[in-house]
Amino acid sequence: MALTDDALHSDFSAERQQATEPALDASTIAKPKNILDPGFDLTLRPMRYPVFYGMYEDAIKNTWTVDEIDFSDDLIDLDRKLMPAERHLIERLVAFFATGDSIVANNLVLNLYQHINAPEARMYLSRQLYEEALHVQFYLTLLDNYIPDHDQRAEAFAAVENIPSIRQKAEFCFKWMNSIEGLDQIQTKEERKSFLLNLICFATCIEGLFFFAAFAYVYFLRSKGLLNGLAAGTNWVFRDESCHMNFALEVINTVRAEEPDLFDADLEEQIKAMLDEAVECEYQFAADVLSEGVQGMSLADTRIYLQYVADQRLAQLGITPVYGVKNPFDFMELQDVQELTNFFERTVSAYSKGIEGDVGFDDEF
Repeated sequence: MALTDDALHSDFSAERQQATEPALDASTIAKPKNILDPGFDLTLRPMRYPVFYGMYEDAIKNTWTVDEIDFSDDLIDLDRKLMPAERHLIERLVAFFATGDSIVANNLVLNLYQHINAPEARMYLSRQLYEEALHVQFYLTLLDNYIPDHDQRAEAFAAVENIPSIRQKAEFCFKWMNSIEGLDQIQTKEERKSFLLNLICFATCIEGLFFFAAFAYVYFLRSKGLLNGLAAGTNWVFRDESCHMNFALEVINTVRAEEPDLFDADLEEQIKAMLDEAVECEYQFAADVLSEGVQGMSLADTRIYLQYVADQRLAQLGITPVYGVKNPFDFMELQDVQELTNFFERTVSAYSKGIEGDVGFDDEF
């Protein structure tokens, strides 16, 4: 039977592809010795890091949707109940939310995914990327509800250029993103330290400090009976961010077990300096957020809270805390367990997976 033109073209294309494509490098096929070894491990059996696969499974159980969040009561609060200083707080907060998770997602795709060489860990990172997109959708929906005026909404999305306190936070993020930009493989000890600093920055400083500070403002307002829709959505984001941070810390612990020589005094000092800079950066944002005098939330207490969170992050990294302060915000202490439970019970039928276990702020601090 004569071959058709399409078949001839297909055969020719296949031959040309075989002739022009380079053979797979043996180093790409071979399993890496350590999780940061260059290459692209593809096989899940035998599974080298089952803990990451377990984290992926847990994340799937934590599925939620933005459609379940009801902002109707929030609109009444915004129109009738918020004081001018509280309104300023919210305007600054949602302006930060407008781009914060997009920055995290970009770092995940550009810097983290290619260097964490374990397929089960990449499964979790793929799930995390979905969750970052979900957070972006949540904050987009939040801004659409809170700021109906198109010009004001455009200003919120341009905050990284127009609001100094938010621009400073973005520049801090970009500095650490750019620190390993163009690094195709992490071969040397110094390259691996640079990667670790990026991972630690996004886990402890950005997701673990910048966002946890934002949660404090939300739960402060909720403690006054305000903006319950925002608080309900934040419960889900809080749970996601805690899991993201725990995943990154587990990667760090894995690297520490495999390559302990990377964790020397020099790296520890760089981490301390990074977190101290993050505290100061977030403090400048707090000074802006609270600049009009929010009754019941002082700037001095906010600085202590930031230092408290930073100490917890240092402890999670196995580094002795440096500030030695206690949490000044009583409203953050386990307040949200009941709200989480109520929210899950109210909406569980809409989710593909149930939620198990309680969440308390001390579990992550």
